[in-house]
Amino acid sequence: MDQYVYDFAEGNKDMKDLLGGKGANLAEMTNLGLPVPAGFTITSEACKRYLAQGTHVDGLDEEIDQHLAALEDAMGRKLGDPADPLLVSVRSGAKFSMPGMMETVLNVGLNDESVDGLSRQAGGNDRFAWDSYRRLIQMFGKTVCDVPGEEFEDALHQAKVAKGVKDDVQLDADDLRALVSAYKKVFAKHVGHDFPQDPRHQLDLAIEAVFRSWNADRAVLYRRQERIPADLGTAVNVVAMVFGNLGPDSGTGVAFTRDPATGESGIYGDYLQNAQGEDVVAGIRNTLPLADLEKIDKKSYDELLSIMATLEGHYHDLCDIEFTIERGKLWMLQTRVGKRTAAAAFTIAAQLVDEGMIDLDEAVTRVSGAQLAQLMFPRFDLAGDPSPLTRGVGASPGAAAGEVVFTSADAVARAGEGKNVILVRRETNPDDLPGMIAAQAILTSRGGKTSHAAVVARGMGKTCVCGADELEVGRDQFTVGGRVVHEGDVISVDGTTGRVYLGEVPVRPSEVVQYFEGDLDPALANEPLVAAVHLLMTHADEKARLKVRTNADTGADAARARRFGAHGIGLCRTEHMFLGDRRELVERLILAHNPTERNDALAALQPLQRADFLDIFREMNGLPVTVRLIDPPLHEFLPSLEDLAVQVAVAKERGEDSPRDERMLAAVRRMHEQNPMLGLRGVRLGLVIPGLFAMQVRAIAEAAVALAAEGGRPRPEIMVPLVGAVQELETVRAEAEKIIAEVVGDSGVEVLIGTMIEVPRAALTAGQIAEAAEFFSFGTNDLTQMAWGFSRDDVEGAFFWRYLELGIFGISPFESIDRDGVGRLVRIAAEEGRAARPGLKLGVCGEHGGDPESVHFFHEVGLDYVSCSPFRVPVARLEAGRAAIESVGSDHR
Repeated sequence: MDQYVYDFAEGNKDMKDLLGGKGANLAEMTNLGLPVPAGFTITSEACKRYLAQGTHVDGLDEEIDQHLAALEDAMGRKLGDPADPLLVSVRSGAKFSMPGMMETVLNVGLNDESVDGLSRQAGGNDRFAWDSYRRLIQMFGKTVCDVPGEEFEDALHQAKVAKGVKDDVQLDADDLRALVSAYKKVFAKHVGHDFPQDPRHQLDLAIEAVFRSWNADRAVLYRRQERIPADLGTAVNVVAMVFGNLGPDSGTGVAFTRDPATGESGIYGDYLQNAQGEDVVAGIRNTLPLADLEKIDKKSYDELLSIMATLEGHYHDLCDIEFTIERGKLWMLQTRVGKRTAAAAFTIAAQLVDEGMIDLDEAVTRVSGAQLAQLMFPRFDLAGDPSPLTRGVGASPGAAAGEVVFTSADAVARAGEGKNVILVRRETNPDDLPGMIAAQAILTSRGGKTSHAAVVARGMGKTCVCGADELEVGRDQFTVGGRVVHEGDVISVDGTTGRVYLGEVPVRPSEVVQYFEGDLDPALANEPLVAAVHLLMTHADEKARLKVRTNADTGADAARARRFGAHGIGLCRTEHMFLGDRRELVERLILAHNPTERNDALAALQPLQRADFLDIFREMNGLPVTVRLIDPPLHEFLPSLEDLAVQVAVAKERGEDSPRDERMLAAVRRMHEQNPMLGLRGVRLGLVIPGLFAMQVRAIAEAAVALAAEGGRPRPEIMVPLVGAVQELETVRAEAEKIIAEVVGDSGVEVLIGTMIEVPRAALTAGQIAEAAEFFSFGTNDLTQMAWGFSRDDVEGAFFWRYLELGIFGISPFESIDRDGVGRLVRIAAEEGRAARPGLKLGVCGEHGGDPESVHFFHEVGLDYVSCSPFRVPVARLEAGRAAIESVGSDHR
């Protein structure tokens, strides 16, 4: 029989699949001898069974009864005892941290009778007891019974107005007793019955509510955003309540063993006196810095620092800790490996290497290409010394400017119109997640580095400033010292310094980009972040098996990519060389009436192409350059059919002669295709237009010979696009080899000839094609398009949003490789191609070459290189190193 419930002493930190992150770490702290309240965890398997059946799980009640009895024995109190009640918290805890996305209910077990017993238990503290009861009704009502939270908040607001106070801590016992009555009326109005008085029934309903919250809209949206699998389920933790709202000698807080924004060592966190844990992360009151706890309660402060050191030493990482102090007694409520900004991730990984806690392999796996990409974004240029409008807590770094919006819905709507927006709130809550995703930055007037806004923003790499308490936030405007900022006004938010500026502040390059470019100010070379990036990138390069090339069509792009660490060019698109002033030559080619006119046009294009290739070969001297022969249909270089038809018709109406336009219109009509991406393009074009590919091959070979004559080392590779049958490649190759032999002579230049695998048939007949190809480069953009039957130019805006919403896609298949479909085609082609030609070189040059997750797949399949845009080269380099390290680790396991 399955075991669905585990006492904390039965688990450990490696049981996250079953106990969730929170339960596994509560078990680990219990076994370390740290002060953890007694409790038990209901497994994620029970959640999955409940969600599958839609009803209670057989045998679960009996297990809960057994573990609840053990909890009651440990605490010396019973759930529902009117004289001396045991209260418990019911909290979610998935394998991967999902801050605020699922449900929590505190003070479960309290009712009309036991509230007096709780008061006596607290030494006659009526205020504490009634405050705990109103919190239970509020959380239970909203979480378990879907009572609108705004109605509870309105009732609390009215109580504060009636009392003439600003904070709930200023309400006395009588005020809170009246508030409980108001809350009960709100509950009964929406639910149709009174608030449940049976403590065991409360517990069952709370547990089921946490199970259901796994599929709540905000939880589903967060999982998609963070790429968390949907089938994991959540565990449920039932923990004996300890109370931080017993008076000034009690409180609650969140601490980090290092700064989650920068990675610096120190004392970081927030503390609230006379409060329960949810008050801190909800940001409903501005907190005190954790360092202030030393003055308030030095004994608890010293014990907390000791525990923090123990946990960081045990986990070998930044730890995020939730704690409560109950009348001078410190209790640990949670620990986890803390979410951090990209800068902090690199800095902490390097620090832990220096401190001997982890090795370089482990350090590289703790950072990601996505984080590195964040570090390469620009920052505000404050050379003009703009005056800040206000300042808060820099909770998640970055520089962002946009129009002010005040609701999640408005953020989504305006972002959908293509506008940059800044979401401004008093404090965020989990329902704001869609707007937080849509916004460029989040600004709140309440909360600190551990508030909901801060934690979620850091996880998403989103700029965030919290606790800007000068802000008076209204429905469609906020004010700062009498200055009014309306909805739609532009502000700039600096998540590093916490400063907020009116208007749009210009930006400057990041130090990380300057480091890669080689033009970093020497004074910054030893800055912790730059030093960390250098250390980890150097090690990633040493470990990587996959090489990283770039997609570049000009010498300038090639030069930049080489500075960024590219090992060559994996895709040089020759069609980009036919644009601009050269369109006229292409038009001459298309309008040619006979072979002489066509050859004249090709002869005029050849020296231009040769010069382009020579420029690129020089920049990549000694490194391979894969040149793709012209790929798109020729009519893409001509005027649109509609525009040209109108132009000719107007000329005729006016009685004007336009022979050239009429010839052009006839050519455009002749070449027009309903679906040009599946028509006359790529190798088909080269076979139909005599001399076109020959001109390009000759230009490539001549450029290579010219560089060799200068003393350089050209390594050209000619790639034939859109091949679907080996006969196509054989025909082009035969002509190309003759030209190359004629041009190269005894210069020593070697030219490889290969093909782009972008047609599904090519992947499925790779063994045949490999007999005529020295290399394959997977064009995963077209391969995805043809495998799915999607027109890439049309579908993303047309229906992908709905597919993502329904969970059909976790992410667009054009963004990250579809392992099961397109990925299988890549694997088949790689295996069968190498079986036919063991030395076959394999690479990828589609957009997936710069996608971190896809890079790991390409390593796994055994490709030799990935190719991506110059800016993504460092990202791919890091992921290539991570893939190599992680594959060795999995082999050893």
